[in-house]
Amino acid sequence: MVDVNMTLEMVEASQVGMKALAAAIAVGSTGIAAALAEMAIGSAAVGATAENKDVFGLVLLLTVIPETIVIFGLVVALLLIF
Repeated sequence: MVDVNMTLEMVEASQVGMKALAAAIAVGSTGIAAALAEMAIGSAAVGATAENKDVFGLVLLLTVIPETIVIFGLVVALLLIF
């Protein structure tokens, strides 16, 4: 016979594992997306700064903007876990 308590524990463990997997996907996918965005922005920022040193502050700001996507992914992951 199947023990009901054992089955309930297995279902709860599976739910916790799925929450952890969803949180990992949320952070991982936003991290990869931010890395791809920073790759393109960073190379353009270096070229723009090489031509005109006055735009350094602006391109530094534009380089940091994709990191907010990762923060949103982290918030979603924390909401999923807790």
